[in-house]
Amino acid sequence: MTFGIPREAESAGAGSGAAVTAVADVRPAAAPGGTAAGAEPGRTPVPATPPGTGPAGGSPVLARHTGEPYRPGTPHARARIDLAAIRANVGRLCEAAGPAEVMAVVKADGYGHGMVAAARAALAGGATWIGVAGMQEALTLRAAGVPGPLLAWLLTPGDDWHAAVAAGIDLSAGADWAVRAAVRAAHATGRPARLHLEVETGLGRGGACAGDWPALLDTVARAEAAGSVRVVGVWSHLARADEPGHPGCEEQLAHFRSAVARARRAGLTPEVLHLSNSAATLTLPEARFDLVRPGLAVYGLSPVPDRAGPAELGLRPAMALTARLASVKRVPAGHGVSYGHRYRTARETTLGLVPLGYADGVPRHASQAGPVLVAGRRHTVAGTVCMDQFVIDLGDAPASPGDEVVLFGPGDRGEPGAQDWARAADTISHDIVTRIGARVPRTYTGDTPAGTC
Repeated sequence: MTFGIPREAESAGAGSGAAVTAVADVRPAAAPGGTAAGAEPGRTPVPATPPGTGPAGGSPVLARHTGEPYRPGTPHARARIDLAAIRANVGRLCEAAGPAEVMAVVKADGYGHGMVAAARAALAGGATWIGVAGMQEALTLRAAGVPGPLLAWLLTPGDDWHAAVAAGIDLSAGADWAVRAAVRAAHATGRPARLHLEVETGLGRGGACAGDWPALLDTVARAEAAGSVRVVGVWSHLARADEPGHPGCEEQLAHFRSAVARARRAGLTPEVLHLSNSAATLTLPEARFDLVRPGLAVYGLSPVPDRAGPAELGLRPAMALTARLASVKRVPAGHGVSYGHRYRTARETTLGLVPLGYADGVPRHASQAGPVLVAGRRHTVAGTVCMDQFVIDLGDAPASPGDEVVLFGPGDRGEPGAQDWARAADTISHDIVTRIGARVPRTYTGDTPAGTC
């Protein structure tokens, strides 16, 4: 198994922290007589906010440990997306796949990174095709002006086949009903439907089984002879490509080659054959054929995490998820934390409240296990992840509301990666980045140059 020579990804600086600067104290100013407004007699007064340093003064407050400004309206959390990393990752995948072309998969809102932005970055990085699951995703990309070959493969009878054919979207067909829907759309639009025939080779999901494949080919051949469709591709999907060397991959390859041979005997001449996902693109050269369909690797995450990390594969994670502490307080030993008190403090300590929860995509299964970075130190979720928030035990480390918490990123500052969260939640990194919800705004760096797509 060969992973190839890693290529250094472009960096737009996403996730790189600036020098540590102090946080302006915005608590109540001192009242006449030297006691802070609202302070209890006999308590140490809280220093007043220096003029002009807080929100009321119009100047930005600086977040401790990052030096990045935050003003009223600054989001309490965000996902930073490095488009330069996506471009570089696709370039790396093009090198690995050559001479096969690359279809960058941007389904599920670009694996949580933003579908349109990811598609444009991928095309700028060398991808010649874009792939999505649903027809509506493909129509959205076309409406946004994303050009070139575009395949949608998870289709139902209720989809708008007419609109898709009119927009020049390639469509998957693994059963007679799909061919009939494509033919009707072709007649309505006056242009042939572009089809990729899906064959079942062992995954057990979509595609025509071996017994149904000949009849599907006959139906498609008649439709193509009538000018209603054009067979652009034949494709399938691997079940265990993330286990390099597994015999199931060779079995599926054999089934795929047999199905392609049968299609050619039926008089079909597909332009592209495609079988490889990210893992096969990087580890299974014999499965690359004419076109590969990487998804996870486009976003810089390893499809074979037990064998190699992103850097070893020449990839750079494109998403960094951060938040700002909403609350910081000292509590005594034995203090229960979060629902069910699954965590109790072992000694007097500082608790920090992170305003992200399972409604934002932080997996509840990562309770007591999810890692974060605060001020250069790793901490773990203390107690149960709630809908909107979770708690971390900071010990005696200094902290203030507004301080940055890094849940995951590319690792430049020693922060966890998405794969670390995947291990903590007993899931896969695809799940971690894709689940980040709409309440978390995306910000982009490394903009794709204008005019590239």
